[in-house]
Amino acid sequence: MEQVKIEQVVDAGVALASPDQRAVRLRRLAGPLLSAGMLCLALWALHRLSREVNYHQVRHYVQGISHTRLLLAALLTALGYGVMTLYDRFALDAIGKRLPWLRVSLISFISYAFSNALGMALLVSGSIRYRFYIRSGLSTIEVARVVLFCATSFWLGLLALTGVTLLLVPLPVELPLASASQLLGVLLTLLPVIWLFAGRVWRRPLRLWRWRVSLPTPAVAVRQILVGAFDWGLAAAVLYVLMPDGLNNGFGHFLAIFVIAQIIGLVSHVPGGLGVFEAVMLAGFGVTGNADLAAPILGALAAFRVIYYLLPLCAATVLVIQREARGWREKSLLPRWFSDLLPSFFAGLTLVSGAVLLFSGATRALPLRMAILSEILPLSVLEVSHLLASVIGMLLLILARGLQRRLDAAYWLTLVLLLAGAVFSLLKGIDYEEATLLVLLAMALAPAHRLFYRRASLFSTSFSVSWIAAIVAVLGCAAWLVVFSYKHVEYSADLWWEFSFHQGGAPRALRALVAATAAGMLFALGSLIRPLKLKREPPSDAELARALPLIKQFPSAQAHLALMGDKSLLFDPTHQAFVMFDTEGRSWVAMGDPVGTDEEARRELVWTFLEQCERAGGWPVFYQVSPADLDLYLEVGLTLLKIGEEARVRLDGFNLDGKSRKVLRNTINKLTREGLRLEIVPAEAVPPLLPRLKEISDAWLRDKSVREKRFSLGAFDPHYLVRTPMALVWQGDRLVAFANLFLNDTRQEASVDLMRFLPDGPAGLMDYLFVELMQWAHSEGYQWFNLGMAPLAGLQNRRQAPLWNRFGALVFGRGERFYNFRGLQRYKDKFDPQWEPRYMAVPRGIALPLILANVASLISGGLSGVVRR
Repeated sequence: MEQVKIEQVVDAGVALASPDQRAVRLRRLAGPLLSAGMLCLALWALHRLSREVNYHQVRHYVQGISHTRLLLAALLTALGYGVMTLYDRFALDAIGKRLPWLRVSLISFISYAFSNALGMALLVSGSIRYRFYIRSGLSTIEVARVVLFCATSFWLGLLALTGVTLLLVPLPVELPLASASQLLGVLLTLLPVIWLFAGRVWRRPLRLWRWRVSLPTPAVAVRQILVGAFDWGLAAAVLYVLMPDGLNNGFGHFLAIFVIAQIIGLVSHVPGGLGVFEAVMLAGFGVTGNADLAAPILGALAAFRVIYYLLPLCAATVLVIQREARGWREKSLLPRWFSDLLPSFFAGLTLVSGAVLLFSGATRALPLRMAILSEILPLSVLEVSHLLASVIGMLLLILARGLQRRLDAAYWLTLVLLLAGAVFSLLKGIDYEEATLLVLLAMALAPAHRLFYRRASLFSTSFSVSWIAAIVAVLGCAAWLVVFSYKHVEYSADLWWEFSFHQGGAPRALRALVAATAAGMLFALGSLIRPLKLKREPPSDAELARALPLIKQFPSAQAHLALMGDKSLLFDPTHQAFVMFDTEGRSWVAMGDPVGTDEEARRELVWTFLEQCERAGGWPVFYQVSPADLDLYLEVGLTLLKIGEEARVRLDGFNLDGKSRKVLRNTINKLTREGLRLEIVPAEAVPPLLPRLKEISDAWLRDKSVREKRFSLGAFDPHYLVRTPMALVWQGDRLVAFANLFLNDTRQEASVDLMRFLPDGPAGLMDYLFVELMQWAHSEGYQWFNLGMAPLAGLQNRRQAPLWNRFGALVFGRGERFYNFRGLQRYKDKFDPQWEPRYMAVPRGIALPLILANVASLISGGLSGVVRR
């Protein structure tokens, strides 16, 4: 009996919105390129504003900051991050959820420590919150509401503080829009005020594109605005206590410049507002050409970056490492959410470590330390160490992507390079601070080898545009630091060949920068010589022959759908597993789980498929996957949607005895008396039968007014049918029904795919076919008989259920005009099967409607098949 999948009820109009591939690529490039452009502009502005400042002046100011000021800045930072925990606390209160205060504080602190330091706050903090809160029992929709609440509070507080400040304190004339600061203050203040009272005036949810947003009550809005404003006020206070006394024109004047600089930094989308924030601060204080003012401000900004961004990041790192160490010490498995988070966590820290090495190689070493090294080391050792430290920095930026992708080679190379980088840091300038950082990261990474199990090549790993932009941004900042640190040194071609302990800083920095750039370019060149992109073409006879043994040994009979020949096959390098897939729009849809008995090969195939999809600009989708393999998809960052339940009959317990089977028993006995009999024909005997099978199939299609489906269902294709055994139902000498069989060699499961019968055949023909097949399969030693999936079965329409489940349950209960969902489940239920959930693994984000429409179109054979049978 053919099954109609859930996606067939999706409105076909959604798929029509699929954008042109070129436009999609441009949009993917636009964000990272804009951020890179803003960073370049900011670095150019910094260079112009600080052209009279040298590195010694900045370092002198930082070293001169009193311990009292540093301690006060640290206390204000701790208080600020404490206030940030209220974002999550109030968000959970708003959605009616209660979690332990300590857990909420930990989640909030880690998410803000990473998002503040790395930038892209909504993406970074949202991802961390998602992983933590999902494991704490929140649904995807609830996590999204928490993230939205926190982001709204964040911006409402910033806008309110900025608006009020501009109303009370005019902007410096050096800043753009200074003449309109009062008007700007009114507009910025008006937005939080509207938000404050909108919930009382407009009680219905607002519809924004596809989303419905309920406005908060005034009490909740006040909480959001006050927490956000207090958070930003404390951040400003941290920098204020570090600023030089000569610029003390009052906190209000300083706050006006600070909040404007923060807004511009956030809007620029440069990670952490790096360079943009500093440039606006310098411009706001009018320091152009004034080294006596610019140097202290740059020093205060550098100290602010360390205290407010770097120290909390280190603290969050220690918390995560401490938890990991405790898990290993107790020899217990780490929680699933924590293990999933660690590869990305180590990738982020490796990226930071690489940046530290590059920045260190771009700046001057401390004179006292260089004097010590000149007494104990040959100059050649110092020069080589400096060069290799920067090269290692670049390699760590690249390897960070490999760690995120769980590559075994990236793990070992990172471990070796971290320790080598620590040694070279000591040899090039006794930089024990960065050496300690590298060693601590290596110690944390060492026991986590089991998380990096992939044997794939690093050169085959796909690098997203954002990741490439981040590497280029770090390299650009390092180049700017070289120019800034040695602006007093006149450039000449001979500079490249100067070697000296005390006067060779500039040549060493230039050589190190060029060597690091060369290392990055060589890797990029090597990546170009990589395997070809995924082929989207029907499998050859040789590929099908290669796949057949894997299909026959796979526990699920669904693997036989590969024999249909309408899906491309992606094999692992050892040909121990394969994925069958097809494409529709931007969706690259794999049918079922990877097929094969080698678990490592199956796991690697999921990663390979994901990377190939990313390289092609597509969305990876795994359709109708089983609960046993869900970890394969969660590890690569996909999310799961339940799409129905599969009915499987335990054959050793199936019989027609008992009162509950009376109707079924009577039907079988009646049809047997009418002369019906079942015949199983091997695949090699099918070709002569095809003309008679074709007549039955055509009659069935005309009677049902349907057309052939594909992808997850078989169609009447002679090339396909001759590859599988056939079950035939005869009434005397007349063939009245047939079904092709999926039989594996392990005898674990038998199933059917294409089932057709004559419209004028006897009533109960399908019941007869199913019962006789199950009894035959049991006699042949099979353990299970698969009746196929009942779309949308088992989805719950409860208040706390995810939105997808509630929608699916609604369609299941009231979608009879589209398809007989309940009837199909009731029909299969009379055979007393065990129901097992089936899922679709999809990327996170707002592309879900397009993916659903693409899958529906793929199964239905085109858009027209989605809206009609």
